[in-house]
Amino acid sequence: MTWIFAALAVLGAALPLSQFLPWLATNGLDIPLFLNALFANEISSFFGLDVFVSAVVTLFLIVTEGRRSKVPKLWMPIAGTCLIGVSLGLPMFLAMREYARGHSVAE
Repeated sequence: MTWIFAALAVLGAALPLSQFLPWLATNGLDIPLFLNALFANEISSFFGLDVFVSAVVTLFLIVTEGRRSKVPKLWMPIAGTCLIGVSLGLPMFLAMREYARGHSVAE
């Protein structure tokens, strides 16, 4: 499962960045324009708010389950979630948790 989650984390970074980086190259780091585009209509607002709530839940999961499972370097999936999104942070955390579980059993 570790490798599956790791592959999903790579995909979860690559797909959103494939859309964001060209936008960033065209518009620069224009936060008001970004927010206007994100909340341009009800459907885009639906997805934006859904991702925001999912990110908060993911961060809570990373911190609580990460401490409980003794996952090292929790800053990595936290940063991945905050900088790219849930699509990176969640599978990265799950891969790290699976890896930590596998190594704690073997010791």
